[in-house]
Amino acid sequence: MKKEELIKKLEDIEWEDFEVKEAKSEIPKNVWQTVSAFSNTAGGWLIFGVKKENKEYEIIGVSNPEKIEQDFTTTLRGQKFNQKIIVTAKKYIFHGNRVLAFYIPLAQKKPVYFDSIKNTFIRSGSGDQRLTEQEIDSLYRDSSFGTKDKETTTLTLKDLNKESLKRYRTYLQNIKPEHHYNTLSDEEFLTKIRVLENNKVTLAGLLVFGTEDSVGTYFPDFKIDYLEIFGTSYEDAENRYEFRMSEYPNIYEYFFAIYERIIKKIDIPFKLKGAFRDENQPQVKAIREALVNLLIHSDYFSPMKPRIRVFLNRIEFLSPGALPKPYEELLQGDISLPRNPLITKIFRVIDLAENAGYGFDKMFKGWRYHYHKDPVVSTGLDYYRIEFFFGGKVPENVPENVPENVPENRLVKIRELMSKNSKITIPEIGKELKVNEKTIKRDIEKLKESGKIKRIGPDKGGHWEVVQP
Repeated sequence: MKKEELIKKLEDIEWEDFEVKEAKSEIPKNVWQTVSAFSNTAGGWLIFGVKKENKEYEIIGVSNPEKIEQDFTTTLRGQKFNQKIIVTAKKYIFHGNRVLAFYIPLAQKKPVYFDSIKNTFIRSGSGDQRLTEQEIDSLYRDSSFGTKDKETTTLTLKDLNKESLKRYRTYLQNIKPEHHYNTLSDEEFLTKIRVLENNKVTLAGLLVFGTEDSVGTYFPDFKIDYLEIFGTSYEDAENRYEFRMSEYPNIYEYFFAIYERIIKKIDIPFKLKGAFRDENQPQVKAIREALVNLLIHSDYFSPMKPRIRVFLNRIEFLSPGALPKPYEELLQGDISLPRNPLITKIFRVIDLAENAGYGFDKMFKGWRYHYHKDPVVSTGLDYYRIEFFFGGKVPENVPENVPENVPENRLVKIRELMSKNSKITIPEIGKELKVNEKTIKRDIEKLKESGKIKRIGPDKGGHWEVVQP
């Protein structure tokens, strides 16, 4: 029978994932790695008494189901695994053949392994994959989700970056002038926001406000990578990257440096809010939320570094550390499971972090509003990635006073550059004029429509022809 037919026969089982084992007269030895894999990944069903050949399934039954069930459940509650595993069991009879089904739940505390920590597995596709030492370390960190940044260091107030603290307090005073925190001394203030615990700097406080030297004491390779690539991938870019951000001492300084750069990469149509231009539009909020999300939820103990890459067709945020739940659940916006709760609190005080959840709802709604595309989320054992693709049109409800005119001097400069170098690329023009590639593409389309330039040949290998007036 096919997989679908087997599932139909066992229709009271919710099929998140499953593995069949013959287990005709004894428990197969390779079953323990599947138990480990299900426990460490997302749970799943183990079916005894079914034979699989290629994509075909045959119900052969278990000859002594009572003994098999007893031996299996006793082993899971015994010393073979590093923690007790309690399963849900079901029994089926098909034409006299008895089938056993056991649901292995996702473990609350990971990793789950048998005999030795080297026997730690996860589910990959429909198979079991042994983890490397580095991957096992990430599971241990995930098991202490929400606790690591609360740990204290041996450092004190003098080890923090005075300029970063000053900027933070000034920011708070500007947005919340009446807040009672503004009247506190630095020591009182930092104790309130949990940067200090008993006069010792917490790991959260160190990461957000530390100096280069003090952060380096606990995080020797600390950095947040930001790159701009003039292509849709490394393969079609002339250089590996055109811009790579310098290193900053702490998370707070990185936030402003990256935000000021990245905000220039997205469309912000002219729109009035009262008498002033509204630059805090939904797509802007989406990118700001993604940046804050990366900064407050990354695993800073991972050898992988938080990374932002700006391609011609998208902005990509890569966070080391897995999500605590599937992002579809976090998208509902009411689940608050921050990896770094104190870092989250520090950003929340100045209204740069959500009161609850991961902000996926704000990211999706904001990006969809302007670009008519949903961000794309992908996850792994020790990371998650969210990509914001450009495209789509400005919504119809944007005010009609969005300027359509293009500065004439920029169009002239583009034609001049093409006259000097007929094979100049759009990224090169953008770099020369200090304008993002999307704007240059729009300018070029205008020049084409007006008959002032022509493209001869394909995008790669072709050249520009400037038509004289």
